[in-house]
Amino acid sequence: AIAVIVAFVILFKKEKMAMDPAEFQPFKLIKKESLSHDTRRFTFALQTPTTKLGLPIGQHISLKFKDKDGKGVQRSYTPTSGDETLGQVTFVIKVYKAGVHPKFPDGGKMSQHLDSLNIGDTIDMKGPKGHLTYLGKGKFTLKLMRKPLEERQAKHFGMIAGGTGITPMLQVLHAIFRDSSDTTTTASLVFANQTEDDILVREELEILAKEFPDRFKLHYTLDNPPQEWKGSKGFITKDMISEHTLKKGSIEGTQVLMCGPPAMIKFACLPNLQELGMNEKQWFSF
Repeated sequence: AIAVIVAFVILFKKEKMAMDPAEFQPFKLIKKESLSHDTRRFTFALQTPTTKLGLPIGQHISLKFKDKDGKGVQRSYTPTSGDETLGQVTFVIKVYKAGVHPKFPDGGKMSQHLDSLNIGDTIDMKGPKGHLTYLGKGKFTLKLMRKPLEERQAKHFGMIAGGTGITPMLQVLHAIFRDSSDTTTTASLVFANQTEDDILVREELEILAKEFPDRFKLHYTLDNPPQEWKGSKGFITKDMISEHTLKKGSIEGTQVLMCGPPAMIKFACLPNLQELGMNEKQWFSF
């Protein structure tokens, strides 16, 4: 009888997740890979090899450290791994180094700190946080400031990402195409970058496009493309959105997800989406 009770308690005891939404906790760096001259993949161990991350799809994690003056530095990132990967969490992060960009002479404090970590060092994390939660089969919820929880449904996801804004898109894409019971939800992504070398997680995106050619379309645009470039050049335009983000140019059944620099969202995305007949109930910006 005691064994039965113990088994019952174990079975129904709530699974403890790695993330705590209220408290920062330290996580140890176990792997660090250079993907390009300024992009790294960082993998951190969770509490045990079987611990789940506890991050709803569409949400992100806050990372924090104290700089040399003792001031707290905090940034939010979307990992490229999720609850399907036990015991670890992975981030692909662009390192903004000091002295490279005249507008940001100090570079990125968090990305440079992460780049300076050695295997075995820790960083504090807290989460989940965010407004969007993807539930599966095209359904997701939004919890916006001072508004009730809103549920939306999409047959097609149009995605527009700039630079490091690709990570929440990849998270949702993996969720869509990992679900073997969903054979109908489709997605199209326009991914904007400065140069070809700046294209993050390119291999993962192109594997998805190859595996699901009827359901996922991928298109790049570059500010400074190389010769023989087959993608688009320059800013995101209305025609580019119509051709490469919408499904056959139609807005019906479509939700557009956006993530990138504020200027891209404000000047290149929203006015063009409005011109195409869409409204704020049909888009969301991470």
